[in-house]
Amino acid sequence: MKGRIRALALAGLSATALAASWGSAQAGAFGVREQSAEAQGLAFAGAGSGSGGVSSMFWNPAVITMAPGFVKEQNLSLIALSGGIRTLPGTNPAFAPLGDSGELGQTAVVPAGATSYQLTDRIWLGLSTGAPFGLTTKARNVWAGELYGRSNRIFSLAFNPVIGFKVNEWFSIAAGPNIQYFRLTLRQAVPLPIPPFSPANLPSSFLKGDSWGVGFTAGALFTAPTGTTLGVGYRSSIHHDIEGSIGVPLLALAPVAGQVTAKFNTPEKVTVGLTQEINPVTRINLGFEWDNWSRAGTIGIVSRARGIPVSFLPLNYKDGYTYSIGAEYDWSPNLTLRAGVNYEQSPIDFENRSVRLPDADRINVSVGASYQWNEKLTLHFAYSHLFVDRAPILSGPGRDYNTANVVFAGVSNGSADLVSVGFRYVLGEPARPVAPAPLVRKN
Repeated sequence: MKGRIRALALAGLSATALAASWGSAQAGAFGVREQSAEAQGLAFAGAGSGSGGVSSMFWNPAVITMAPGFVKEQNLSLIALSGGIRTLPGTNPAFAPLGDSGELGQTAVVPAGATSYQLTDRIWLGLSTGAPFGLTTKARNVWAGELYGRSNRIFSLAFNPVIGFKVNEWFSIAAGPNIQYFRLTLRQAVPLPIPPFSPANLPSSFLKGDSWGVGFTAGALFTAPTGTTLGVGYRSSIHHDIEGSIGVPLLALAPVAGQVTAKFNTPEKVTVGLTQEINPVTRINLGFEWDNWSRAGTIGIVSRARGIPVSFLPLNYKDGYTYSIGAEYDWSPNLTLRAGVNYEQSPIDFENRSVRLPDADRINVSVGASYQWNEKLTLHFAYSHLFVDRAPILSGPGRDYNTANVVFAGVSNGSADLVSVGFRYVLGEPARPVAPAPLVRKN
């Protein structure tokens, strides 16, 4: 009996995914894009070419060379998710009566900040902080898909100091280390034998752990006298050696519990932004993002005591792509209005979708505004609504996610409302550029 219980527990833990349920607010899988209230108003179009101000250094650090002097920006985003999973026919008869997931969405607040300092006429120093990954969601504790997920929490924090160099009037580059903290806690029901146990009172197993990792960011910025700005930014993958613990209830399962490790690599991100000035008060912005989520394959959960895998996380994501367009209009010298839309192809589809992460393609519609309060202070506001596609889910025999051969069939639906506020403050006076040396001609 103990051997059977232990095997079922291991099967259940193998369904645990290194992700938050339902997906993130803005980016595919469990990425978070809320780094700039200014760029959000454009649906992040042109983020790589500086449409988000100094905060655009999240996508392209070279944009700091666009800000003279000493500039500080701070952003705060309220993310209100709404979504759930409806149970469909085909679900295991013992679990189907437990019903739907209930409301999965949890309201969260995401802060982000960026600072740039012009050291000379050609050199800038910068620092950005934010949460590139994460979300908190929770299904009903007892529901038809409980063997595949009950609650999920991911938290991350990144510190990215950079140095920028203005090569000449039309070309700038920048790069710097990206220091990241990553933490997760995942829970799901343990598939104990039925009978004598009941699907309505199964205890929860857990997986939790954290890690520090280091990568880098780099970027280039091109400007032209035609009012064109082109930016290309790169965020490297960061390797995490996650250390934590895995546990299941009941003393009979003690050999399963204990300290574990897992290796996880975050996806690279490449961002291309284009800003074109149409006239002195109107600008068009375009954006493209590629996230290399396909590097997140199947992750082994390894016992530190025995040195062997005790479970697996079959993420098996695909690459993610985002396309955006937006426009800005200077209504007055103090007020700028903006709007944008983007379409994101999620790295998750029917092949790799689970109840923990039923992500799908989505459309983001955004509006925003900036008001220059005085010469030093500018205020930003943005609102976005996300339309997320309905997405089928199937777990069980023959699927990546299979807990004790218990079939779960369902369909997810979701949407999100996001409100962001921010400010830009100029400290001190802008640095004066060095005047070019006079041209000496021979007579």
